[in-house]
Amino acid sequence: MKKILFSLIFCATSLFATAQTASVEQSVWGIQTGFLGAWVHNESRLSNSIALRGELGLDTGIRDGIFYDETQYVFAPVLTLEPRWYYNLNKRLEKDKRIDGNSGNFISLKTSYHPDWFLISNVDNLRIVSDLSIVPTWGIRRNIGNHFNYEAGLGIGYVHYFAKNAGYLNDDGEVAVNLHLRIGYRF
Repeated sequence: MKKILFSLIFCATSLFATAQTASVEQSVWGIQTGFLGAWVHNESRLSNSIALRGELGLDTGIRDGIFYDETQYVFAPVLTLEPRWYYNLNKRLEKDKRIDGNSGNFISLKTSYHPDWFLISNVDNLRIVSDLSIVPTWGIRRNIGNHFNYEAGLGIGYVHYFAKNAGYLNDDGEVAVNLHLRIGYRF
């Protein structure tokens, strides 16, 4: 009887010892680049499955056509604040998949602001109209080795243009699309 009781206690203890609760990391710093820009970001844990991502970067714009003498490009600053819910961390752990660096699937509310602070462009006296966009987004992040990762996301939301501040009569708004594919380095 003692052997059976000891065996049951040992099995129960080993079950509790190996049970893990998946969690996003306390803080993740990194840089990312994609087709249209470069960004520095930090993700800070708010709960086991929610992280708040802050991002500072340069978004790129390119335009060309019969109305322009040359191809024009612009790099504009962007500030982003994005709460992310990583919803499949436990499932990834059960399948022995990595969750370090917040590797997993997420749903977020990407909120970005493009201020009219400065521009880097090949055209003189170019200005942009400041805007604020809010885009619900679904995405994934996966690791490549110990420090590199890639990220993809898709979302549809709303963008509001502060056109009055740029001299226009009225502000304006329209549908915004967030389609991103980025590769990055985690510090």
